Amino acid sequence: MLKWLAMALLLLLALLQYRLWLGDGGVRELGRIRERVETLDTANQPLRDRNARLAAEVMDLKTGLDAIEERARSDIGMVRRDERFYWVPGVTVERDRRQASTAANGEGAHE
Repeated sequence: MLKWLAMALLLLLALLQYRLWLGDGGVRELGRIRERVETLDTANQPLRDRNARLAAEVMDLKTGLDAIEERARSDIGMVRRDERFYWVPGVTVERDRRQASTAANGEGAHE
């Protein structure tokens, strides 16, 4: 009788060990899930950084006029009233294509 009980308990232990290591929700699956989480976390990091930069830019645009002025200068070629804009033909400056075409057409030249 004791022999059969020991065999049954040993068989139950082997079954539970199999399920723990190789079954659904076991250690092997946990390792795969952790690898997948690490992969996705690595892929999401540039997006988190971009979101943080955009959030900072939104806060800056909401609170400060300097950021708005900088955006207006770079995006639409704004020039303040106390500044003069000089266009020098033949000089190339790296900038946004839209801004370059605006300046070339004379639309950005204000005094």
